[in-house]
Amino acid sequence: MKIAIASGKGGTGKTTLSTNLAVYLSESARVALGDLDVEEPNSGLYVQGEEIERHDKFKYVPRWNPAQCDLCGTCQLVCNFNAVLKLGQQIMVFPELCHGCYACSELCPTGSLPMIPQKMGELTVFRRGPLDFVESQLNIGEEQAVPLIKQTLKQMNGSFGDREYLIYDSPPGTSCPVIEVTKEADLVILVTEPTPFGLHDLKLAVETMRELGVEFGVVINRHGLGDDRVERYCAEQSIDIITTIPNHRKIAELYSRGELLYPSIPEVKNALEKIRLYILERRKESRS
Repeated sequence: MKIAIASGKGGTGKTTLSTNLAVYLSESARVALGDLDVEEPNSGLYVQGEEIERHDKFKYVPRWNPAQCDLCGTCQLVCNFNAVLKLGQQIMVFPELCHGCYACSELCPTGSLPMIPQKMGELTVFRRGPLDFVESQLNIGEEQAVPLIKQTLKQMNGSFGDREYLIYDSPPGTSCPVIEVTKEADLVILVTEPTPFGLHDLKLAVETMRELGVEFGVVINRHGLGDDRVERYCAEQSIDIITTIPNHRKIAELYSRGELLYPSIPEVKNALEKIRLYILERRKESRS
């Protein structure tokens, strides 16, 4: 079962939940955790393990061959991202804008834009007992996270497709990287907090998940910090609140030291068990 942990904004506790849930589930099942926040991965701060393998990851971008080009301008017309422009007697390629769709290369009548590999980041696999952990990190200066996310998902599905659970620690927000992670998930857990900002961004995340047509539920982190508007919103929208995690000083202390929460805080362990039971119930419903 593919479970994405997402949030409408950063700082709600998405990584905290992802890492604790993955380790907790791995006590009784085969689990793989993937940190897909490739621009700033930090799940590894809480899930230290033995490095098993490391790979350079590449994207493919066009390179102009002026000797073959007849300057027809087809490449500029078919590029939806303005990564290829015809300026006078030359074709300019902007790799930072390229999404690697191959349109310019495949549709060039003279074959003047071959696609060449360009390193965009690294993928590392760690093992912590029964838990496998995959971390991808985008190179500094790279602007397109989606290609690396796609390759990481492919690696997880290929190498760990037999695991009972694949947990995805998603990027924050509701933009393209989040959509890439969540669009094929069996369940998305939206982490929010009981604050005006938390509610505002939860609404954006809910709209996105409904547009994608994926199953989702909500976990309220730092419960007791603000008010009950998030709970009232979920009730009005018929959204499941899977569980709540209390606003607790000790949680912040453990988190700041890079420690897992549930071994020391019973309320967090109880919350993780509620999530586990919810996942099992949703899986049972999907099979019936």
